[in-house]
Order: sequence, then C-alpha cells, then structure tokens
Amino acid sequence: MVQIALKMLTRNRGKYLAIIAGVSFASLLIAVQCSIFCGLMRLTTSQIRDVRDAQIWVMDPNIKFIADFRPLSSGAMHQVRGVEGVEWAVPFYKWISRARLDDGAVQDVILLGFDDATLVGAPRQMQQGDITDLRRPDAVIIDEVGFQILWPGEPVRAGKVFELNEKRAEVVGICRASKTFRTLPIIYTRYSQATSYVPPERKLTSYVLANAKPDESVDEVCRRIEAQTGLLALTKQGFTWKTMLFYVNETGIVANFAITVMLGALIGCAVTAHSFYLFTLNNLPQFGTLKAMGVRNTRILYMILAQGALAGAVGFGFGVGLAVFLCEAINRKSQLISYVPWQVLAGTALAVFSMVAAASLVSAQRVLRMDPALSFRE
Repeated sequence: MVQIALKMLTRNRGKYLAIIAGVSFASLLIAVQCSIFCGLMRLTTSQIRDVRDAQIWVMDPNIKFIADFRPLSSGAMHQVRGVEGVEWAVPFYKWISRARLDDGAVQDVILLGFDDATLVGAPRQMQQGDITDLRRPDAVIIDEVGFQILWPGEPVRAGKVFELNEKRAEVVGICRASKTFRTLPIIYTRYSQATSYVPPERKLTSYVLANAKPDESVDEVCRRIEAQTGLLALTKQGFTWKTMLFYVNETGIVANFAITVMLGALIGCAVTAHSFYLFTLNNLPQFGTLKAMGVRNTRILYMILAQGALAGAVGFGFGVGLAVFLCEAINRKSQLISYVPWQVLAGTALAVFSMVAAASLVSAQRVLRMDPALSFRE
C-alpha cells in the first residue's frame, strides 16, 4: 500500500514539486536564521573560547557577561591562589582602548593583557612572529582582521607602530583570532604592558584565570573560591553560557530571529498544506476506490502520512543543503558569521516534519469522511 501511495504522489509532478518547494523554503529559512543566531551567540563568547589554557574564570560577582568590565583588586589573584585545589592563578586584563595611527586616525581596540611569566591567555594561532617576541619593550600582537581595519589596503606584516594612550606600541606579530560581537581590532600584550597603556587606577585586574589540580573537581574548586574569596568563579563553559544568556535575555536578538523563523514556518506550512490538500482532492476517486475495496481508514491515513513523509524528507534535504551552502557563503563573503551545529539540523527536522504531519492530517480528513460510493458516481 505504501508503494501505491508513493506512486500516486510522484505521478502528479506539479503538485509533488509544489509540496517539495514549500517544505524546502521552510527548511531553508528556519535553518539559515537559526544558524545565523547561533553564529551571533558564538561571537559573544569568542574571547572566552580563545583562552584555551584556563579552566576557571574568577570575576566580580556582579559581572553579567564577558564585556561587562568590573575590575578586581590586585590582591584577588593571591586570594585565589590560596584556595585549596587551585593549581595556579594568573591575572587577565581586558579593556576597550583607543589606538592613534601616524596619520592621526583614531580607532577603538580591544586590549588584552596576560600574565608576563606564563603568557596564559596568549593567542595560539600565530601567522607572523612568535609569542616570545612580546617580551620586547612596547611589543604587541594584533589579529589579522584588526590589522586590516587599522591599515586597510596594506599588506599584513609586523613592524607597524602606533600609539595607545599616547604611548608607543610596536606590532611584533600577527595572529588569527575568532571574530567578536563588536568588530574591533584585538591587541594582545603582557599584563604589565597592558596596564601601562591605560590611565592609572587602583583596580586593574579584569579577571583571574585559574586551573584546578589534576585530582580536583573543577566545579568543586569553583565553589571553594566563591566561599573563600566572595568572588564569582565559573568554569569556561559556565561563563560561556552566562554570556550567551545575557544577550538572549537582555537584547531583542531572540525575538527578531524568532519572528522570522515563525513566519518562514507559517508560510511553508500554508504552501505545503494547500498543495497537499489539492493533491488529495485530485486523488479522491483513487482513495474512494480503495475504501470500497475494504481498505480501512487507518490504512488510508497511513498512506497519506507516508506521502507526507516522502515529500518532507526530499524537501528537508534540499532546504538544509541549500542552507548550509548559503551559510558557507555568508562566512566567506560577510563580516557576519553563521554556525550550523547538529541541534540546528535536528530542530529544523522536527519543525519541518511536524509541519508536514499537520498538513497531511488536515488533508486526510476529507478522505476519511468521504463515502466510497461517491467515487463511482458519474
């Protein structure tokens, strides 16, 4: 019976293609919008992910996300080091500074400073130069995209000189860094050098980065740090989720994307339901004949759902395939970045097949209620 149902579906090429087009459009829109949303969320946490050496981030208890600057006292690092189970702890500096170029142009930059001795938090994907070059006076490393922002049209190379807070900074290396939510150049340097580039303040430590001892639970060490120091200690994953949830709860990003996704689903559902309903009407005589031959309603319903499953699978495949292609094109040609985790594909599949199932059930009502004798009337 399933083979008969699928032949009925594919025989009518026009209706079949119309159903697939509706499902493909819905799949495409849902997958692309969800992927761009995931990409934006990854941008908000890129600098957390780029710090690969630290398991624990210690910060002011009132911090809401990575860019919420609330400096700690200089003694915070020593307090963390004194907590049982902490293997090491180092300072980490993050601030928005302003770079002045030779031609007088001014550009905001993200200034990151890491421990002078261990260089924990330093970039790992160097394109030019070496991390150890940062031990030279006034030395900084800049990300590749940031270099192009500061010196557009020039070949990316070390040796450029500019000012940070009226102090000399020399580019000794070029690195590759993850894109950030704000497209600003990222300047890396030693902690002592970074704090010399900003106005003097009593509190200069943005975060304390730490690692738990190998035989200790990271979550348990975080609880000990909080209990002993009164600071907030989060695992890398915990801080990532805290930052993303801030943007989800405190901005309109989710609402904007949700509206687009729902509109895409509704349009796709309307087109699919309409096309599937017309297809079912055209095949009422065939369904009536089957009912007159003794085929039960449950079997008829199973046939219609099988038709919907085939159309949904083909449309989902086309739509998701095109979505992945578009996302790759976006990542290559735009400052915007998209990210397609398996959850996006699973969620899109759930939405699409729910939509197809609903359209199939609506169309089946006409068949299930019809009198088999009507199919033999002239």
